[in-house]
Amino acid sequence: MATAIQKITLSPSRDIPFNKLVLSQSNVRHVKAGVSVEELAEDIARRGLLQGLSARPVCNADGVETGMFEIPAGGRRYRALELLVKQKRLAKTAPVPCVVREGGIAEEDSLAENVQRAPLHPLDQFRAFLALREKGQSEEEIATAFFISVNVVKQRLKLASVSPTLLDVYAEDGMTLDQLMAFTVSGDHERQEQVFERLKTSYDKQPYTIRRMLTEGAVRASDKRAQFIGVDAYVEAGGTILRDLFQGDDGGWLQDVALADRLVAEKLEREAEAIRAEGWKWIEVASDFAYGHAFGLRQLRGEEAPFTAEEVATRDALQAEYDRLSEEYADANELPDEVDERLGELETAIEGFENRPVVFDPAEVARAGAFLSIAHDGVVRVERGYVRPEDELPAEPEAEPAADDETARAMAASYDSDVVTANEPAPEPEEDEGLSPISDRLLTELTAHRTLGLRHALGERPDVAFLAALHALSLKAFYHYGSDSCLELDLKSVSFSAQAPGLNDSTSAEAIRARHDNWAKSLPKESAGLWDALQGWDSDSRAALFAHVVSLSVNAVHEAWNRRPRAFAHADRLAQAVELDMAAAGWKPTVDNFLGRVTKARILGAVAEAKGQPAADRIEHLKKGDMAAEAETLLADTGWLPEPLRTAKANEADHAEGATEVEQVDPPEAVADDEDEPFAEDVGPSQTLAAE
Repeated sequence: MATAIQKITLSPSRDIPFNKLVLSQSNVRHVKAGVSVEELAEDIARRGLLQGLSARPVCNADGVETGMFEIPAGGRRYRALELLVKQKRLAKTAPVPCVVREGGIAEEDSLAENVQRAPLHPLDQFRAFLALREKGQSEEEIATAFFISVNVVKQRLKLASVSPTLLDVYAEDGMTLDQLMAFTVSGDHERQEQVFERLKTSYDKQPYTIRRMLTEGAVRASDKRAQFIGVDAYVEAGGTILRDLFQGDDGGWLQDVALADRLVAEKLEREAEAIRAEGWKWIEVASDFAYGHAFGLRQLRGEEAPFTAEEVATRDALQAEYDRLSEEYADANELPDEVDERLGELETAIEGFENRPVVFDPAEVARAGAFLSIAHDGVVRVERGYVRPEDELPAEPEAEPAADDETARAMAASYDSDVVTANEPAPEPEEDEGLSPISDRLLTELTAHRTLGLRHALGERPDVAFLAALHALSLKAFYHYGSDSCLELDLKSVSFSAQAPGLNDSTSAEAIRARHDNWAKSLPKESAGLWDALQGWDSDSRAALFAHVVSLSVNAVHEAWNRRPRAFAHADRLAQAVELDMAAAGWKPTVDNFLGRVTKARILGAVAEAKGQPAADRIEHLKKGDMAAEAETLLADTGWLPEPLRTAKANEADHAEGATEVEQVDPPEAVADDEDEPFAEDVGPSQTLAAE
């Protein structure tokens, strides 16, 4: 005979007035977690009570019910209702739906309710948010309804928008949440699926690898090209922005590189049209030029446009207001916000008057040109007034001195004579009646004596010698013709045959360019006035200009064909003397400028040195490209430098001072590696790594 199945009897549900409910000490939840009571109260006020309470009758000592009920499960909901009652938003006698239990243990009720509750899968939450959005709720409304920030709503909607194929993989635990977050960088489902297929055959499935694959070839929004055209203009033209809502992305990535390049070219051409209208013979346009692209070209020296009467009045009014505010708040410990803001505006406006446009001679403009490019901060860089050698006017011969001006003739002869030699000059002409010119032979002999006299006298006057050297070198650095000095000094400023990535936009290049332009504005337009100008300067100004001019001649570039071990040793000592810190100068190791061009061993060595061996061990399994990308992130703010960029310490330099010869070591044979590039062992801080 079959046994009858015992039927289950469910606990009855009834509405109990709130003032008949009390909290039970049997509730197992004591640690606060999750949504606050205040937020839950607001949710109940908006939607009502979505889940009833678990209640048990309260009995007296004789086991008789007292009419009160205790709440062993649902304590947070009770406290939320209690808060609403205190706020007079809920009546004390409002009926509360409760499931009334009588048998069993109260603690078991509380434990079972919390343990048996299945949390919502994150994907279900993402899709629920998407459903609310599709049914007309805004991101702000969703955020308000669930007491979260708008950014969190955007993140969850972004996760729900990933390819359905990938969402199914995530639902089956085939992908972590961090990996799914990485896929949100791109909204292209096909691209997402392609990257996922590539990951299947790779042992490296880290989120940063996914992000790198999805943004391969894209242009960062912080790139100067993106800043130049503007992200809004790019989007308006139909471009797509890749954004990472879960990590800092520095503005995202411009996915359509061809579109971005076209917009850059079109905007540069529009800028060039305005420059061409000025009458220049030629214009060279590019988003970037190599460092030293103007070497060998003479730069015209224009005049700053004079101020108009209206500009003078405006500038004086701004300066007067600035002086008045500065004096009024001179003793204040802290400036009011509006005053501080106004002073900043005045400073900017006054500085604008200092950067006057330069006016050139129309005749010179007709044979000169300009370079148009994008500066590192995304603004247009226009370099006007460069004359190519083939466009120079033929040099006019110097006028012969008057026959009766023997002093001028002697000076001219001394300037024209490069070297005094022992060669026999032409015979002197026979003496005739009257005053005849001094013969060339005699003039050479006399000026030879004068040259020795000048050498001796100049050697006794260091101040004048410094001025003369500064004059000679400044002629070479700022003027096309450098023969206006009797000193046989030369200044060479080499260009760079190998252009490192970002060299022209580096911090040092920008600073040198600005400093040179400032000095050029301070010097007279014509070389004939240079001596008098320098003579009138104070010693500090002369020293500063001398330092700038001499700095232009530094050449510490390693070239395989040009072995200069002593020069490199001197470069090390010079770096020590000026306390050179290339990290402070803005150099950071990146995939392009170092990490992607050396072997895996060097990458790991750099990471181990800067971040410790455990950090290097964590990326040791990666392929070279991925390893270089991850190493760039690890080394970003460490100040780590490769050996050729380091400045030797004082004791190291003193130790090397006694060496009489530093031999250059030939690079060893490259280590065979299918994915690594050949490298050269560095033999000192003055040499650079060789990488093909």
